[in-house]
Amino acid sequence: MTYIITLNNKEYEVEVEQGKANIVKTTEIAVQTPAPVTVPAPEASAPPVAPAPAAPASSVGGKMVEAPMPGMILDIKVNPGTQVKKGQILLIMEAMKMENEIFSPEDGVVTQVFVTKGASVNTNDALISMQ
Repeated sequence: MTYIITLNNKEYEVEVEQGKANIVKTTEIAVQTPAPVTVPAPEASAPPVAPAPAAPASSVGGKMVEAPMPGMILDIKVNPGTQVKKGQILLIMEAMKMENEIFSPEDGVVTQVFVTKGASVNTNDALISMQ
């Protein structure tokens, strides 16, 4: 039986008989690089376009609740506008095969929820903003 295996930009033709493998042929595969893309310069008569403002990382005078570790969001217990007390569960996150409850760091109102159920998050990703 003959197999063709690609490994590290090389193609190997391997013949296997009765549990023994012999390399029949090795071929170097050329890696194609994409052609550079050129962007035309804007016309001098065109008015300048202002960049869109970036979304603020945190609410003004508010508190950002961030992911303490990488994981997956299992359940969200609050919605924007929800009044919360310090220590109240905001969401449940699975990390290291354990369910971790993320608590409110202070009394306030949830202004925005940045994640959805089933979303994967990394350490320090914004989860919820509060005021």
